[in-house]
Amino acid sequence: MREFEIEVPAPEKWGEGLVAVPQGDPIEIDARAESVHEGILVSGTAAAEYVGVCGRCLTDIARPVEVEFQELFAYPGEETSDFEVQDDHVDLETLVRDAMVLSLPFQPVCQPDCPGLDPITGERLTSTAGTEQREPLDPRWAALQDYTQTPTTKTAPRAADIVENTEES
Repeated sequence: MREFEIEVPAPEKWGEGLVAVPQGDPIEIDARAESVHEGILVSGTAAAEYVGVCGRCLTDIARPVEVEFQELFAYPGEETSDFEVQDDHVDLETLVRDAMVLSLPFQPVCQPDCPGLDPITGERLTSTAGTEQREPLDPRWAALQDYTQTPTTKTAPRAADIVENTEES
């Protein structure tokens, strides 16, 4: 068994869509290679930072991403395998790239409760908090615009306002 801690630059841009790991950014890999009967079992973690834009408000974001991986690199032989030992070496690039790209968020957000963009003005709602725009009022409801739910001073009902129900059922 051998353990490795290496840092390599990303050979190309990893990921498509709103976020990706840019080419040349460092990727930290902690790996353990174990010799087994069928080949070399490689397990470990890879960490990098993805950059892109928020899916709601389109601000720039950069977040860390860390993935775990484990794969058996088979010795060359009769059976074909996706990952094989070649000249006593294993190539981790495909394994780490696949794990890293699959763990990138599909709809990344700058914060969990990001309100996004204002549908009317197109401005970010996070930067215009407190300046809420009112919807245009339907003229049929205009009479109720000044209605408040706070009670005003109440007076006791007058005797003339009380009508007794004398009708029998």
